[in-house]
Amino acid sequence: MSVEAFERLHGALQYHIVNSMGWTGLRSAQADAVAPILEGRHCLILAPTAGGKTEAATIPVLSRMATEEWGGPSVLYVCPIKALLNNLESRLSRYAGFVGRTVQVWHGDIGQGAKARAKRTAPDILLTTPESLEGMLISTKVDRAAWFGNVRVVIVDELHAFAGDDRGWHLRAVIKRIEAYARQPIQRIGLSATVGNPDELLNWFAGPGERQIVGSSSVTTDADVTIDHVGSLANAATVISRLHRGSKRLVFCDSRSKVEELAVSLRALNTRTFVSHSSLSASERKLAETAFAEEQDCVIVATSTLELGIDVGDLDYVIQIDSPSTVSSFLQRMGRTGRRTGSRRSFLFLTTNDEAFLLACAITALWRERYVEHITPPPLPWHMVAQQMMALVLERPGLPSHEVVRTAQSQFPELQSETVAALMEFMVDKGILVVSTGLASMGPEGEKLFGRSHFLDLLSAFSSPMVLVARYGGTELGYVDPMAVQQQKDSPAVLLLGGRSWKVISVDWPKRTVSVEPAADKGKSRWLGTSRWLAFEVCQAMRRVLLNDGDAKLGLSKRGTQQLDEVRDLITAPDRQGSILLEHLPSGRLRWWTFAGGAVNSALALRLGPIGSTRVDDLWVETGPGISIPSLMGCPIEPSATLAFAKYLVETSELKFAACLPDEQLAAVFAGRSLDEDNLSRLAAN
Repeated sequence: MSVEAFERLHGALQYHIVNSMGWTGLRSAQADAVAPILEGRHCLILAPTAGGKTEAATIPVLSRMATEEWGGPSVLYVCPIKALLNNLESRLSRYAGFVGRTVQVWHGDIGQGAKARAKRTAPDILLTTPESLEGMLISTKVDRAAWFGNVRVVIVDELHAFAGDDRGWHLRAVIKRIEAYARQPIQRIGLSATVGNPDELLNWFAGPGERQIVGSSSVTTDADVTIDHVGSLANAATVISRLHRGSKRLVFCDSRSKVEELAVSLRALNTRTFVSHSSLSASERKLAETAFAEEQDCVIVATSTLELGIDVGDLDYVIQIDSPSTVSSFLQRMGRTGRRTGSRRSFLFLTTNDEAFLLACAITALWRERYVEHITPPPLPWHMVAQQMMALVLERPGLPSHEVVRTAQSQFPELQSETVAALMEFMVDKGILVVSTGLASMGPEGEKLFGRSHFLDLLSAFSSPMVLVARYGGTELGYVDPMAVQQQKDSPAVLLLGGRSWKVISVDWPKRTVSVEPAADKGKSRWLGTSRWLAFEVCQAMRRVLLNDGDAKLGLSKRGTQQLDEVRDLITAPDRQGSILLEHLPSGRLRWWTFAGGAVNSALALRLGPIGSTRVDDLWVETGPGISIPSLMGCPIEPSATLAFAKYLVETSELKFAACLPDEQLAAVFAGRSLDEDNLSRLAAN
């Protein structure tokens, strides 16, 4: 233990760390966090899963709270998922109790009674989400000056999960608005797993003032990793049922449908199996996670919901069906194991197809090279600027229009201030906002687009597809896609949810509920979802593995070794065109294997003109005969092609608040997020 760091903590915390918690010392990151947090610096605390990041942040904050006698709520603790907030409540309540302080969870699943009690007797630490904070800011029932006036610290758990998409922009903008009510500067503390660009991440997240990174961003390769190829999900179930019997096994799948199918197969093989994913009800997930934590010989099958720090007890093994798409996700999942003294971290890939196998090899190779992705917020968040303008006029009716613009400019300093002002004018012209005698308010078009249920749709950065609540009697099971309940010919639909089959009895469309009962027939699962392009670095690693370019130790099983030989045989025929492989298809078309990622390949395809006959994938661009992709790399894209591509994306993708943007601005957002010119230049230089 760092004696100096320990002695700087409040006396009550010193006593309880030793006597109540039984610790013999602070971990390295926990000791290193004490001084900067006590001194009020913005911090980014880096540590692997189960590395003690929560304690590294909260113990010094509680010390400040007790020493400086803060009033509540003085700490906002923000998490990306509600399940993680629920999981943290008891642990943080215990720590806060050491200095006589309280903790309260506040999110959409918390009843109005509990929230009313919290407003009457403010907790010291509020566990919440960005969407709930937005709801408090625009609510007429919250005294914002009293509620946010005492805020001194914002702790953001799993900061990398926020920063990688628009929820990060939303969170940062909301914190900026809360600062207008706080009577003291707000200290920002981010918690993250290993990231490749910690300095950039902290600079993006932190406000004015001193800042410090705590912990290491280095990647450890001390773990047992094996890649096995099983060929199908059914075969994966057989392997899991026979492997590591008597142990707890956490199995990750990257879709809810695969989770459900695998759980059914495991139960058919008499394996004690639990299920966790975002479309199960909170109570169903909690039951599964609690039971799994308390048992020994069992399996829990999950999506990324169990990647983000939720405690399910000590794990023996993590198994991955196919592969995550990033090294960061792989590290998070592997970090669930090896927590006991003397144990090693372990990770087993079970791949079911050629591309998943190659991706698993690439992720492992990058990890062996100690590579981890940079976290980059999505560029050009103009739709989030529009959202914040609308939220601000609801929060402060009658605010001068120039103040709306000034606030938005301060929330998004990366964007051109003149264009922020122009966006405000566009929204006024369209009737989304109204300005009368210089004062701004929500306009009739804004009410029409986002006014339902007291502007509930305005609270979040993402659109949620319509779902139906599945109920068995009085028990809420989870959420299903409306298409999944459609009757199949003359028989009722049978759903798969929670790893069990349910027959649809009736659907109440106005209430968006579906009544079900247990069924003997195997059900089907369906949810709408989107997939992202693979990153350039990952695709290039797939190329290196495929062409045997390097000697990375992949940890292949016997079947994995045979599979790698077979996959390599598939690519022996194509011609080499510099760093690109050219395959002549039987149809006469050309497939250019770039291994550059879909965003680079889309940028290449647009050099041929508007989207049409050119097909793109993460690994290749397919064109008609007589076209040379390498010769196009240095050519500019015609503006008409970019605009056509953006319009195509607008029609086929959903960008929330897109209706608030002019066409050219909307096109710029899509082009900026879907085309990768920087890595195209790298590809051309190879």
